[in-house]
Amino acid sequence: MTQDEIIEMAEQAGVAFSSDDYPDIWGVHMHVGKQEIEAFAKLVAAKEREACAKVCESHGTWDNTETIAKAIRARGQQ
Repeated sequence: MTQDEIIEMAEQAGVAFSSDDYPDIWGVHMHVGKQEIEAFAKLVAAKEREACAKVCESHGTWDNTETIAKAIRARGQQ
């Protein structure tokens, strides 16, 4: 994951915001609560699961490669 992807996820979760006044930095809301932190953690975990599943699909030569990738993705449903 790149820093820009992490910042984008933080913005989606309501943890961070971009400011045109300060284009080189991003700020964090002063009122970040449990919901925003949980939403951010879920976004990060989903992104990492998808990356792992794609690695599995692109490097796998076994018959069950697709099954393994689906299992990785399904962890987000648990």
